[in-house]
Amino acid sequence: MPLRLSSSLAYRSPRMPLTHRHMTSRSIRSSAPRRSQQQTPESYVPDPSAGTMLRFQASLPRLPVPPLSDTVNKYLDTVKPHLTETEYTATQASAHAFLNSTQAAELQQRLEARAVDPSIKNWLADWWNEVAYMGYRDPVVVYVSYFYVHIDDPKRRDPAKRAASLIKAMLPFRHLVESKELEPDKAKGVPLCMESYKWLFHSSRYPVKPSDKARKFDPTVYNHVVVMRKNKFFEVPLATVEGRELSTAELEVQIERVMQLAGNDNNVPVGALTSENRDVWADAREALLAASPLNAASLERIESAAIVVCLDDTKPVTREDISWACWVGDGRNRFYDKHQLIVFDNGRSGFLGEHSCMDGTPTLRFNEFMLASLAARKVDLGPPRTVFTGASLPRPTELKFELDAKCMTYVEGACKHFDELVGRHDMEVLHYEGYGKEMIKKFKVMPDTWVQLVKQLAFHKMFNRPGVTYESCQTRKYQLGRTEVIRSASSESKAWAEAMLDPDEMDENRTVLFRRAAARHLQYVTWALEGEGVDRHLFGLKKMLREGEQMPDLFSDPAYGRTSHWELSTSQLSSKFVDGWGYGEVVPDGYGLSYSIGDHYIRWTITSLKKETAELKHYLAEAATETRFMLERAAVTEKSQADCGKAKL
Repeated sequence: MPLRLSSSLAYRSPRMPLTHRHMTSRSIRSSAPRRSQQQTPESYVPDPSAGTMLRFQASLPRLPVPPLSDTVNKYLDTVKPHLTETEYTATQASAHAFLNSTQAAELQQRLEARAVDPSIKNWLADWWNEVAYMGYRDPVVVYVSYFYVHIDDPKRRDPAKRAASLIKAMLPFRHLVESKELEPDKAKGVPLCMESYKWLFHSSRYPVKPSDKARKFDPTVYNHVVVMRKNKFFEVPLATVEGRELSTAELEVQIERVMQLAGNDNNVPVGALTSENRDVWADAREALLAASPLNAASLERIESAAIVVCLDDTKPVTREDISWACWVGDGRNRFYDKHQLIVFDNGRSGFLGEHSCMDGTPTLRFNEFMLASLAARKVDLGPPRTVFTGASLPRPTELKFELDAKCMTYVEGACKHFDELVGRHDMEVLHYEGYGKEMIKKFKVMPDTWVQLVKQLAFHKMFNRPGVTYESCQTRKYQLGRTEVIRSASSESKAWAEAMLDPDEMDENRTVLFRRAAARHLQYVTWALEGEGVDRHLFGLKKMLREGEQMPDLFSDPAYGRTSHWELSTSQLSSKFVDGWGYGEVVPDGYGLSYSIGDHYIRWTITSLKKETAELKHYLAEAATETRFMLERAAVTEKSQADCGKAKL
């Protein structure tokens, strides 16, 4: 897919701690990924019996456990810009004591044994899915879900036409996934793990105490979508009784019927329950099941659907309005435990991702497939619409609920809690058109690195210090791989940002510092891509502690908590078919900061608990412009000096 495949969606759940140690440039180079872990496309032996999509799964390497000394060194290097000299000295002593302890050696040995256990494909996967997603109890909407805004389709401004075309374009991709005929994702020719794709269609998350579950339904048994309108649920089959797939015109008729059946009055919003705290939703679901057998049947039809299609009766226009509507909506006309396509009354559309079982790259590929195939007219729409279209089709079935007083109390509480939670948030979208990746590449800098440094400068402008930054990086080159952290703030980025804020500093020196910061960011990226970052390893070491064993001092050091308090939760996802995307902040005083880099623009979506979001938007634009002008001025000076030198010769 045309995005940086090393990107995934930012981790959006509990505040996970981190660790590190100062390194000289020599020690940094010595900590680079080991050659034994480098694999080429020829290293992967396909297994035809697994199907096209999964044929490389058995050949994927296991997630490595980095050497303990490397991780401690990296930890110290990344915490240094956030600490005073005195604080750093104390943290350095704590980290060295941990590194040299018998306890650290024992924890490392246990983790290495787990990593080679043949019964475990990935030493991190089960733990991470539990802690970051299934065991996380805050509402998924705002804290876990993420959204995409689709590019407009000028030929389909009518909501029924738009919804029908998206559903029709979805079906070939669903077939490729369910039949395992989809070609695997690759990065630089190396295949990536495709296990998570099974959760893309006909699946649902379930609220369970103390940890949620997920269920995959058989697509040969369930062949329908659920369409929501006015808080009501309608089942729409995707094929006729004889098994013929519905045409786009027939789907359009069915969508129009849903809109007619829904009427103008909002129903009791049962879907709002999915926006609740997970324990509360678990109790509410039990109450629903106890109230009537009809409720169990309706839930089963919703949860087994290929996808949920939400028809909203609003007409968002601005970037902020449609981003907000795709991200949270009104909290009623949604079912947040499933992936959802969202279509508005002006024909605009988007997608809301249920994050627990898969990250962003698979859902982006799915959305791009739909939108690209429609734009290229490669979707078999079927016969054109006539007055008889849909005449033989049964009308959509409303999935009703019978609610007693207890259920109504849960629904009312869910609506109240949603409104309170969302009301505390705000969002800004900066579509910066000063330049994009084409200009950035002229300076021989990676666009992602450039944008991360711009963010650091913007944060310095607001707070006069580095921001503790989480940049998400996918590790799907490994079996069951998900994400690792790129700690984008560095001592080098701090030095550059401070130079940019010093009015007496020369652009030539600022440029030198900028390129040092860029090189350091690329080193951090390399570590994360190779599964040799800081955060997942330290998390794994903590998980290896047994009951009654003392927590190492490293993890109680204030620096550990402070430098894993993700003030900036950042992630890149770039596609010409996605006109915006985003997610929520991960700490109360932080920002969700998603971004896309186009040929001629950079777009940020900024979310927070009303923490001067508009001000950060302003500083991002200012920092982006100043970075460009700084490099351009330095280039002019350098050329002038070179020309002068030639003239003297």
